Amino acid sequence: MVKQNVIKEKGLQFAIQIVPPARAMQSQNEFGLPMELLRSGTAIDTLVCEAECAESKYDFIHKLPIALKEANENGYFMNSFSKRTKLGFCLSVFSLKR
Repeated sequence: MVKQNVIKEKGLQFAIQIVPPARAMQSQNEFGLPMELLRSGTAIDTLVCEAECAESKYDFIHKLPIALKEANENGYFMNSFSKRTKLGFCLSVFSLKR
């Protein structure tokens, strides 16, 4: 029986859910921010997948904090954009970081 990787699953769901807010940012003429949001939002899942297939224990340990850093960066982008506009997002980076 294969164990489910909760972090990987949450990262994938977050990567899927990040697309609509990024599109909303594009429609608000936020230059560069939508691409950064997509990059950091999809990097979380990517880094967790890379950690799963890490070449060494050190490589595994190295990749997970980077995924957390990307989640923090994504939270900053979402918070910053939400405060500057009337658009609210029900996407929570904090649930991803738990």
